[in-house]
Amino acid sequence: MTLPLFPLHTVLFPGCVLDLQIFEARYLDMISRCMKQGEGFGVVCIVDGAEVGEAAERVAQIGCEARIIDFQQRPNGLLGIRVQGGRRFRVKQAQVLPDKLTLAQVEWLEEQPELPLDEVYADLLALLSALAEHPMVASLDMGGNAESQAELADKLSYLLPFSAEQKLALLAEPDATLRLDMLQDLVEQLQGDGPAQ
Repeated sequence: MTLPLFPLHTVLFPGCVLDLQIFEARYLDMISRCMKQGEGFGVVCIVDGAEVGEAAERVAQIGCEARIIDFQQRPNGLLGIRVQGGRRFRVKQAQVLPDKLTLAQVEWLEEQPELPLDEVYADLLALLSALAEHPMVASLDMGGNAESQAELADKLSYLLPFSAEQKLALLAEPDATLRLDMLQDLVEQLQGDGPAQ
């Protein structure tokens, strides 16, 4: 499967919402193609390099498909799009085209069956509900509830202020129960004295 990549200093998760402002020609062309063909693109986290100008030098090998759910012209005249995270993928190989757009061969990562939430996760659900009250989060219309372990893990992984490395480790873990265990540890570190390791 070939997917155009949009490298960002952000880790996108399935079901989560991200607002982007598009101004570079390579990405305006990419968005135009995606909208005409009804397809998504891949958001990958930049490990080394910048978001603007030259293609990023190094990007994470795990990423998340982004599907365009809304678009509008911003007051500054630039194109604004809202995307929602879709399937997770692994980059097998990538090439930078002459217009500096990165095109990648990807494989979709297998998703585990949906697992229901039980009482063990009441604290994490309450945390998600509290985060949803924050104006910046509320503006994304993601909701402060989750129906499954995977949805709870994805939303908290996306919204909480973890490092890019921690977020990538969460994105790469296929087992939602393990992801929630990892999250519990990271949340405890955030609430503790020192920074998360």
